[in-house]
Amino acid sequence: MSLGSLDVEEQAIVDTVREFVDHEVRPVARELEHANTYPEKLIEQMKQLGVFGLAIPEPYGDVQVSTPCYALVTEELARGWMSLAGSMGGHTVVAKLLLTYGTEEQRERYLPRMATGELRATMALTEPGGGSDLQALRTVARRDGDGDGYVVDGTKTWITNARRSDLIALLCKTDPRAEPAHVGISVLLVEKVPGVEVSKDLPKLGYKGVESCEVSFTGARVGADAVLGGIEGQGFAQMMRGLEIGRIQVAARATGVARAAFDDSLRYAQERESFGQPIWKHQSVGNLLADMGTKITAARSLLLHAARSYDSGDRSDMEAGMAKLFCSETAMEVALNAIRVHGGYGYSTEFDVERYFRDAPLMIVGEGTNEIQSNVIVRQLVQRGGL
Repeated sequence: MSLGSLDVEEQAIVDTVREFVDHEVRPVARELEHANTYPEKLIEQMKQLGVFGLAIPEPYGDVQVSTPCYALVTEELARGWMSLAGSMGGHTVVAKLLLTYGTEEQRERYLPRMATGELRATMALTEPGGGSDLQALRTVARRDGDGDGYVVDGTKTWITNARRSDLIALLCKTDPRAEPAHVGISVLLVEKVPGVEVSKDLPKLGYKGVESCEVSFTGARVGADAVLGGIEGQGFAQMMRGLEIGRIQVAARATGVARAAFDDSLRYAQERESFGQPIWKHQSVGNLLADMGTKITAARSLLLHAARSYDSGDRSDMEAGMAKLFCSETAMEVALNAIRVHGGYGYSTEFDVERYFRDAPLMIVGEGTNEIQSNVIVRQLVQRGGL
């Protein structure tokens, strides 16, 4: 559907991705997901469609779309299979970090290959004992003996696409003694050099096919030019801005999952009959569908509001946090209600609604838990003096 906020070219991009999802993704998603198979063919098709370069402008890429367009493309991919949308989430965050903060040398080195998908990128923030407390990092990058580079030691976890990404935006401490702690944090652009090891894949309830891994850094050496932007101590603020687009992307994934669950439920409620009439005519089912449709519409409006706010150039952590919070909670509620509408079939692995129910919780805990989002939102409400 056209939302009226995109120009003709951007709407055509969204329409193309929607057709790709309907014709190529949805027919195979259930089988790939149940087998936990990496979707190699679908990822290659996404590269051909230019999905990995949507956030990268000329001269590094072919096209840069608005954030509302990017969000709607993400939503369409998640509507087909949430894992596909996840495969380009961290990649986009790294692209935005390079565009906003990177040196010209760093941009020229990475962005052209990232735009085509030849080079895949991911970010490494979370640590096994740290969770959402990103200032309590234990991963440290110390100056090597010659002073012209860093030696990195530490462990990161929940790194999406870790095995297939060759560039990691690593949040780490370059000055462990700094007070306050955030001024000693930097982002290093780390390639798969010796000492960088994907140590294990993490088993998951949902979000299958695309890997989430633990990555260990043991004496990994990188050059001084690996510091994002070339200046130490700015990594925490840089990554906080990067997480704004990351949380918008998660919100878009959530609306995609919710849409898929609602579409399946609406169709099923018209086809399935009980007591001589389609089940949508039973008030209990009809009320569920009405509530699902209303909340998805509200979620998409909040998503697009956050996307437009991001494009304004102003700080949008509150807007992104609100979108991530509301859209993810909506996705979880809609996925559960989809099972209610389907009855016993909703619990069957022969239907897709059980997959939506397993995928939805990721958006509640990913990219900063919803409890963290609430903290961000209330701080900004107080700082801004209200809405």
